[in-house]
Parts: sequence; structure tokens; C-alpha cells
Amino acid sequence: MTVSDTQTHPTATEPNPKRWLAMAIVSLAVSIIIMDATIVNVILPVLIQDLSLSVSEAEWVNSIYALVFAALLITVGRMGDLFGRRRLLLVGTVIFVGASVLAAASETGTMLLAARLLQGVGGAMILPSTLSTVNAMFTGRERGIAFAIWGSTIGGMAAVGPLLGGWLATDFSWHWAFLINVPIGIIIVVGTILWVPETRDPHATRGVDAAGIALSIVGLAAIVFGLIEGQRYGWWLVASAPVIGDWTWPFALSPVPIAFAIGVVALVGFVLVETAKARAGRFVLLDLGLFRIRSLRYGSIAALIVALGEFGMLFALPLYVQSVLGFTALNTGLLVLALAIGTFLISGGTAQIGRRIGGRGVVRLGLLLEVIAVAGLALSISATANAWALAAWLFLYGIGVGLATAQLTNVILVDVPVAQSGQASGVQSTVRQLGAALGIAILGTVLVTTLAAATAANLENVEGLDAAAQEQVVSVVTGSAGAAIPELASMPGSSAAVQTAASDAMVTAARITTFSAAGVLALGLLATVGLPATPVRRPEEAGAEAEADEPEAQPVAE
Repeated sequence: MTVSDTQTHPTATEPNPKRWLAMAIVSLAVSIIIMDATIVNVILPVLIQDLSLSVSEAEWVNSIYALVFAALLITVGRMGDLFGRRRLLLVGTVIFVGASVLAAASETGTMLLAARLLQGVGGAMILPSTLSTVNAMFTGRERGIAFAIWGSTIGGMAAVGPLLGGWLATDFSWHWAFLINVPIGIIIVVGTILWVPETRDPHATRGVDAAGIALSIVGLAAIVFGLIEGQRYGWWLVASAPVIGDWTWPFALSPVPIAFAIGVVALVGFVLVETAKARAGRFVLLDLGLFRIRSLRYGSIAALIVALGEFGMLFALPLYVQSVLGFTALNTGLLVLALAIGTFLISGGTAQIGRRIGGRGVVRLGLLLEVIAVAGLALSISATANAWALAAWLFLYGIGVGLATAQLTNVILVDVPVAQSGQASGVQSTVRQLGAALGIAILGTVLVTTLAAATAANLENVEGLDAAAQEQVVSVVTGSAGAAIPELASMPGSSAAVQTAASDAMVTAARITTFSAAGVLALGLLATVGLPATPVRRPEEAGAEAEADEPEAQPVAE
């Protein structure tokens, strides 16, 4: 570091005077990428109708965003360590905003999916750069507060997204659910240039792990593809042959098991390649030795499972309340706002609770509340469900998210050496986004499969409906993921009895899917058994930690 660098940037013992302004910008950056992971949930029924999306395309609108996130986070997180996290944040924001404009201008499902893919690329650059920047800017007690803000932003904005999307889709149009990112992105770019310091990992060795990058992307993409497309193409034998242009899949075997096999082989290859390179002292994309750290290993498992349950539930709930209860997109957003309120109300007390029962205790308490809330939500689902009862369960769920999500990040990184914090940040962000992709894929499949079976069974009791008509109704209902149910009675050859049968089927599917989400969250709670105990500190002891805690590498000037 040169003399001018020292004068321009804080020293190791001198905290960045603009750190809280930078924290506000970092939180705003996290907000837009998390909002866009959930904002589509509320406007999805509108998108299905306006763009004539198939059920597979509807699932991919969300999943391709989370999938690209998961596939690229390790790679771009490493780029931030090497070339600068602020630089990565700026580039990611520009890509994200540009993709949002493309999404808003979409006229077909294909165009929207391409835009969502690009949003995933930009978001994958933003998320690890924000977490590593927070870890670099703060120390001691302030670092714990900053982690709590970062984590609570994730949980809270996952709920604010549906509210914002619902309001924009109802009072304006779904296009504005994406265009809203433009002014926010401009603020992030300006604020990042003014206040966010440039940081790198001075211990990181430069290099390119092309094999690791390729294997990780192929492995994750192939597995999530199989989960999403299994319902459409068949889990073993072809149910519907894939068509690309003039080419049609020529085999009796579905492409889904082939995708699973490719994914497993690629991920196993990734582990073998990274292990061999690390032993040889060569540059690796991911140091798998990090998983020897108990807190990171079990915390990552818990984070993956929790994200799977959370995002899977948030995919199913808006479809149910709009297709069965007749909620508008705005009313759906207002309902899910209860989740955000619970998250934000508890976030201020998370640190105090942590001093009483420790970080691991806070995570467990939060997950327990999430399990209870989602199970209660499943029990409350019916054709005449009370909105206030649903909101109450979502409020309790939000409290659990505020406790678990905020502290889980801290618990995962607590024992990671400073020199490896960049990679560890990428790992924990990756498992969260992979969990989100898997949650939408797995629980989305549960929803659609159950909806198809329940609709077919209920239609058998409708008089005057022949087999061909029943099959057509099942196709319409499942093809729209239930979004077409409110219009069924007005369709030619249909009736109010047909709509009631489909509505009851959606209730059954939503209830089973939500119970499944509760079960997944219970597995996440079980995974915390492996987390090491974190010390319980009295208030007067907190200051001692702040003095003893050493900061990560300080900003390196351009």
C-alpha cells in the first residue's frame, strides 16, 4: 500500500467514518435482489395470463433467477476477493438494472426468462460483494449488528417484495414490478461510488479454475432443470417430448433422469477436481477444506434446507389466495406484509436475545417458530380461510425469520479465518440461493402434481362432464398452476360445479405443499444439532469482544 493509500483509507485501527452510510447502500442493494426473488410470486398469476406462460415457464420465471444465483455465486464471489468487491457491486447493479428493463419490456415467456437469467447474473455479483464488504467494514459488536441488519434485510424484503409487486400490478401494471429497480439502482450506484470502500482479500491468490467453474455450473443447473421439468417431460419415460425449433426429443427415456445423472457426475467431479488441486497447492474456486469448520458445515446445511422451505412456501401461497380466495395482487402483498412486520419488529431485539441464549439458541428458536407458523398456516388453508388468521401465522413466521436468518449468517462465519471469509461468504450465500431454487422446484412440483391428481378426482363427481372435458379442465388448471380457476365457470362447457371442484383441489394442493414446507423447515431445525455452542455473553462483556475482535483486511485503494 502506498502513502497516498494510507491517507485516503482508514487504517486497521481506525473505523471507516462512512461505514453506516455504506451499510445503508449495501442494504438497499441486497433489498432489490431479494425483492426480485419474491416479487414475481405475487404477479405470477398475472404473468401467466398476460404472457400465456405454461406451468413449466411459470416455475422457471422464479427458478432460473435463483438457479443462476446459485450456479455463479462461488465464481463471482471469488472474483470480488481478487479484483474488488465494490467494483463487483457496481457491475452487478448495472447488469441487474439493465435486465430489469428487459423484463419489463417482455412480450413473451422466452424474453422474460432471458431477462430473469440476466437478473440472476447481476444478483449473483451483488450478494457476495455486500456480505464480504460488511465483514470488512465492521468489527466487534458493530459487526454483529451489521450482520443482523444484513440478515433481517433478506428476511424482511422477501416479504416486502410481494407487497410492492401486488401494489404495482394492481394500480399500474406488472411491468412496473421490474421498472421500480431502475431508480433504486441509480441510488445504489451513486451511493456505492460515494461511500462504499473498495476491499479485496490480500491473501487470495490470482488464477482461474476453469474446470471448477464449469463443473459447478453444469452440476447445479442440471439438477434444478430435472426437478422443474420432471412434471412436464416425465420422471423416467417421456410424457411430453421436448421440442427445440424443428428438433424433437427422439428417445423413450425422458431427459430428466439424464439431467440428474449429468448433475450428480458434474458435482462429484467438482469435488474431486477441487480436492486434487488443493492438495497440489494450485488455485481452486472453492476450498472444500472450509467444510471442516463445524459451524460452517452444519450452518450451511441448515441454511440450504431453511431456504428450500421458505421460498417453496412463498411460491405456493400467492397462487392459493388469488385462485381460491379471490385476492387481488395488492391484497396478496398486504397479506404477506404481516411477515415483514414480524421480521422487522423482532430484528431490534435479536442482539439482546442472543446475549441471553447465544447465537445457536437464537437460530433454533427462530426455526422452531417458523415450523409452528407454517404448520399453522397449512391447517388454516381452506376455501373460506380467514385472512386475519393467515396473517397471524405469517406474522409469527416473520418473527422466526427475523431471529433465524439474521443470526444464521453470523453463526456460519463465526469460526472462519479472516483470510477465508470471502470464500465462506460465497459458500453461505450459494447454499441459500441453491435452497431457494430447490424449494421452488421441489415444492412447486408437489403443488402441481397434487393439484392435477386432486382436480381429476374431484371432477369425477361432477355430473355431465365426460372424460375428454375432464382432461381438458385438468390441463387448464395445472397448466396455469391454478391461476385459471377463477375464470373456469365462464369457460364454454364448464360450470360453477367444475370451478368448485378445481378450487377444492387447489386447497388440497396448497395445504399439502405448505405442510411439506413445514416438514422441510423441521429438517433445518434438526440440522442445527450439529452447530457448535456459541458463548452467552452478559451485556457488560460485549464491549470486551469489540476491543478484542480484529478487523478483516482493510480497504485497498484503486
